[in-house]
Amino acid sequence: MTAYLVRRAAISAVIAFGLSIVIFGMLHLLYPSPAIVVLPPRTPEALIAAWNREHGFDDPVIVQYLRYVNQVLHGNLGYSYKLNESVTTLLSQRWARSAYLSGSSLLLALLIAMPLGIFQAVRRNTISDHVTTTAAFTAYAIPDFFFYLIAIQALALTFPVFGYEASQSSSVLAVMLDWHDMALPISCSTLLIVAGYSRYMRSSAMDTLAQDYITAARAKGLPERLVLLRHLLRNACLPMATIVGLSIPALLAGNLVAEVVFNYNGLGLLFYDSLQTEDYPVLLAYTLVGGLLTIAGNFAADIALTVADPRIRLA
Repeated sequence: MTAYLVRRAAISAVIAFGLSIVIFGMLHLLYPSPAIVVLPPRTPEALIAAWNREHGFDDPVIVQYLRYVNQVLHGNLGYSYKLNESVTTLLSQRWARSAYLSGSSLLLALLIAMPLGIFQAVRRNTISDHVTTTAAFTAYAIPDFFFYLIAIQALALTFPVFGYEASQSSSVLAVMLDWHDMALPISCSTLLIVAGYSRYMRSSAMDTLAQDYITAARAKGLPERLVLLRHLLRNACLPMATIVGLSIPALLAGNLVAEVVFNYNGLGLLFYDSLQTEDYPVLLAYTLVGGLLTIAGNFAADIALTVADPRIRLA
């Protein structure tokens, strides 16, 4: 298993290196000189050239890239000239709030989607399965922002049960305790995730129910509850480990929509504001973090699968 993990870690490192090149190159093509955005309009060319020399943007692209990689390896993600603050500080101030929104939504979605998918697989082609499938497809097809707006209109404005925006507190503990304002964004995010996860879980559970060891367990007279818990649940959850791992960066991107609609001061809202102001260092850091989370989520999924199913590492 150690050799397998070492190989996967080496592959992840190579992918991360290539990803950094692609992201840096694409954003450099869009913003070859942040001075165009940072400095006032109609700034003389001489002042723009002086600013570029001072901040190293007149160096060759490869030199700028190597300098950026060295800074990232030392924990320096750049400096936001628009906000007059380091990007590392900006991310550190907001990542916990985004992690809370994503983590709580993901945890609740798993607790709902896994038993729901198994229930649908066991009761497949019944009325309850059809109703649940229709509801899941409807929620899955609705654009995220539209679903959030409908929820705000119905549950915050027409019937003022929850707040129309998320908690504005800067303290993560205060955000966690503010259920009145956080219930709506967390619930909406959870329902959208459940809509997709339950379909995967249903399909995986149906494939598992068709296996010979399930038939053998039932033939031995094992109670249906034990068949589902001992034989179905663990094997049906194997594909979910990969889906959850790959969903980590998607949740970060999903936070962008949820945080903008609910005015939640997290990483997604920071990226949206930086996109409006063309804050190049923040855009570069956010995109790089999202890519690294994709790699980390894939690596974590590989580890989870090898622990749950030894046949993978033996192969």
